[in-house]
Amino acid sequence: MDIRKIYEYALQREYEGKRFFEENAGRLKHAAAVSAFKELAAEEQKHIDFIISQITALDEGRQVSSEAIKKELEAGSFFSNRASSEMLDQTVLEAMVPDLPVLRMAYLIEADFSAFYERSANEADGEAKIVLSMLARWERTHEALFKKMHDQAYEIYAGMPWGGKSSQ
Repeated sequence: MDIRKIYEYALQREYEGKRFFEENAGRLKHAAAVSAFKELAAEEQKHIDFIISQITALDEGRQVSSEAIKKELEAGSFFSNRASSEMLDQTVLEAMVPDLPVLRMAYLIEADFSAFYERSANEADGEAKIVLSMLARWERTHEALFKKMHDQAYEIYAGMPWGGKSSQ
């Protein structure tokens, strides 16, 4: 297994994810969703910076290290917990209905990231395995947030009569 190739591929995917969240933050209709996408773009930049540092360590003959990501993981969990608690009331979810396709794509991107990191961790050894497992957990928190946002907004959408107003 070539850990450098895994990191290079991951880096490209993280850049794509960041671009998706930045571009769609400008298209979303609801301020809470816009805020979540902007914060997630910043989170993706942290992933990018971390992966670049791991590639640099490999290029310099140093061992990859999981220590640098531990603090970031805790901050990532805080983001997801705060976003979830602040965003998911009935009014917010109703306002997010037009953004359902974007929320679904955000969920799928994060699910794909976490699955990639998990598969790669299963093939890795030592510190690289730890790093990739941590990245997978970090992505799973984002995945869970967007799945929850999408599913709850969809539930409201599914209960709406034609014309788009909630019957509640």
